[in-house]
Amino acid sequence: MSYRSEVVTVFGGSGFVGRHLIRRLAKTGAIVRVVSRHPNQANFLKTAGSVGQIVPMAADVKDDQSVARAIQGADTVINLIGTLYERGAWNFQTVHVDAPARIARIAKASGVRRLVHISAIGADAKSASAYAKSKAAGEQAVMQAFPGATIIRPSIVFGPEDGFFNKFAAMAQVSPALPLIGGATKFQPVYVGDLADAIAAAVTLDSAAGRTFELGGPRVYSFKELMQLMLREIRRKRFLVPVPWSVAETLGGLLEKVPPIVAPPLTRDQVEMLRTDNVAAAGAPGFKELGIANLSSCEVVLPTYLSRFIVGGRSNTTPRDAGNHSGAH
Repeated sequence: MSYRSEVVTVFGGSGFVGRHLIRRLAKTGAIVRVVSRHPNQANFLKTAGSVGQIVPMAADVKDDQSVARAIQGADTVINLIGTLYERGAWNFQTVHVDAPARIARIAKASGVRRLVHISAIGADAKSASAYAKSKAAGEQAVMQAFPGATIIRPSIVFGPEDGFFNKFAAMAQVSPALPLIGGATKFQPVYVGDLADAIAAAVTLDSAAGRTFELGGPRVYSFKELMQLMLREIRRKRFLVPVPWSVAETLGGLLEKVPPIVAPPLTRDQVEMLRTDNVAAAGAPGFKELGIANLSSCEVVLPTYLSRFIVGGRSNTTPRDAGNHSGAH
C-alpha cells in the first residue's frame, strides 16, 4: 500500500521513539503531522522529508477542539504520548488514560482509517504499579472508542537518545558504585529502530487491526546483566550494590519530590515496576506477526552511542571487559 496520499498525525512525535518513526513515515511519501505541546521542538524533523511534508503542530491533549484540529483530515493517527513519572496535571490518568481515550474517540468520529496506540509490556489493571494500571486503562479506553485500533506494547526501548543506558552510563562517570534495585528482574530490550519499523508496519497491515502486540528484543537479560553490559561498553569498573526493596522505596519517596523542572531519578512507583519482569508473554503476537525479522541486539547497538562515555572516547584501546569489576555483586 502506498502512503503517497496519506496524512498521518503522530501525537508525541518529537520524542525519542517519534523521531525515528517520523523518518520512516516520511520515506513513504506521507504528509506527517508531528503533534506536541511544544512544536518548535519538532522543527529538526522537517529535514526528514521534502519541503512541507513534515508539519509540526501544537495541540493540547486535554482539549477536544485542539485534538480535533490535529486529527482533521488524517487517514492514520499514532499515539506515542507517555510518561514514566507524574508532575502536577501531567499525571498518569491524564497522559495514559484520558488523552488516549480522547484521541481514539475523536479519531473514530473523524473517520480515521487506522489508529495505533503505544502502550507498554506490563500494562495490567491488577498491578500494584499506578503506571501499569494506567497503561491498561488507556488500552481499554482506546479499544472501546476505536475497536479496530492496534495496541503495541514494547519492553524497555534503547537507542541513541534513550533514558536508560545513557542515564546509568552518566552515573558511572561520576560514581564509584551503581545501585542495583531488583537485579534479577528480567527485561527484553527493544531497539528503537525496530520498534519504529513495527509501528510503521502496523499502519499498513490490515491483519494488525484490533490486535495487541508485545514487542521484545532478541534476548532477555536480568537488570544486573544490563548494567554489566553497559559497564563493559564504557570500559569502567564500578561496584553494583544491591539495594533492598524497603530502602529503594524510601529512596524513591525522597527522589520523587525533586523540583518539577527536573525528571526524578527514581520514584516509588518505578520501584514497584522493578518487582515484575518486563518481557513479552509467551505466544503473544509480536515482531514476527508484523513482518519484522533480524532484530538488533544490545551488543550490536550500544557501542554505536555509548562510546562518548569512554574516557578518551572510541580511541581508547582498553578492552571492553574492563567494565567487569571483580567486586560487583
